[in-house]
Amino acid sequence: MPATHDSVLPVHRPRPAAELRASVRASAENRPGVYRMIGPGDRVLYVGKSIRLRSRLLSYFRTKRPKKAAEIVGHTHHIEWQYVPSEFAALLAEMRDIQLHRPPYNVEHKRDRAFCFIKLTREEAPRLLVVAEVRDDGALYFGPFRGRERVRDTVREIADLLELRDCAAGTPIRFTDQLDLFGTPDLTPLCLRADVGRCLAPCAARCSRTEYEAQVQIAEVFLNGDGDAPLAILRERMRDAAVRLQFEYAGTLRDSIKRLTLARDELLSARGAIDSLSFVYCVPGFDGDDRIYVIRRGSIRAELPAPCNEVEASAVRRQAMAILDRHERWSTTRHAAHVAEVLLVARWFRLRPEEQSRTSRTGLVDCSDTHNDGGASSDGTYRSISRTSTAGSASSSSAIVGRRLNRAAPAPPGLR
Repeated sequence: MPATHDSVLPVHRPRPAAELRASVRASAENRPGVYRMIGPGDRVLYVGKSIRLRSRLLSYFRTKRPKKAAEIVGHTHHIEWQYVPSEFAALLAEMRDIQLHRPPYNVEHKRDRAFCFIKLTREEAPRLLVVAEVRDDGALYFGPFRGRERVRDTVREIADLLELRDCAAGTPIRFTDQLDLFGTPDLTPLCLRADVGRCLAPCAARCSRTEYEAQVQIAEVFLNGDGDAPLAILRERMRDAAVRLQFEYAGTLRDSIKRLTLARDELLSARGAIDSLSFVYCVPGFDGDDRIYVIRRGSIRAELPAPCNEVEASAVRRQAMAILDRHERWSTTRHAAHVAEVLLVARWFRLRPEEQSRTSRTGLVDCSDTHNDGGASSDGTYRSISRTSTAGSASSSSAIVGRRLNRAAPAPPGLR
């Protein structure tokens, strides 16, 4: 059962390091967990995790300024921690805490600057933008992608081809099918893109709402990897240019086709990578607290205790298959926390390919002792499940069965 400690102590001043260390020595255990350093006004200063929580917390008191750990301790009023079953659970809990509290001393999980997203806004006349993070604003987000400049070039290519606006969010919109009792005024486009045929100019009543929305729909389908309409348009234009002997223009169109084809392939690759993260994952836990995670497209849809008998196993199988078999229209990630979770799950299995042996796409996973890794030893220490694997740990078993872990396993160093 998760436990939180030291949360009722005074918070009006930092406590001496010796007092904090004594509290950790008296109460913390060497098992997987997440900890929070609390500062003035109960603000969370830092969130961390470890598979040996007590050792990790005590290490803070062996450092001296100007090291980051000593600086954090110097501002800490009290420390909270929560036990979790495994290293995987600790990573998830840490990520969620960072997303929730946005601690000033944490960098990881707040924003990964290596990635960017294509955003299709939800406005009267939607736009395509390149953004650094996902927000809960109702827009559609496609990604994540690496290479901001290349993605920005792709977005420009699509916007020009489909004649979507790129003006400011506050630009007044007037479609031709908007009724006006006093007649439609003679409006002038606010940029040159309309005059060169690269914008439908909804700001100047040069298109109807239906016409503009049709182009937006083409962009959405293409970015979802479900259609090649933009490429078909470019190929048709290239053929026409060649017929008219406009070879320079045809060459420009050919280059555009290459760029969009590469973008389409990357979109499909990203979609396939996320689709491949759909399975049941059995994780051995501390002191036999095994967990079943039902993961769909990189998102954890259910976390269940490993069943101890066939009746419980059948119930888990039914629940898992209901999630994995449910028809879902492919859509991009919409919530920042969801994006962080997908990236975390993808990274976990990329860095630990042996953990794939604990997964199954049929809802049938065996958490039996044949895995022979990850467990609590007789002295209460914990062995990381991510660092060992046996050749016999197949995931094609016909049942999900709980187990008690190997208590003879040694303990690895704590996570940093």
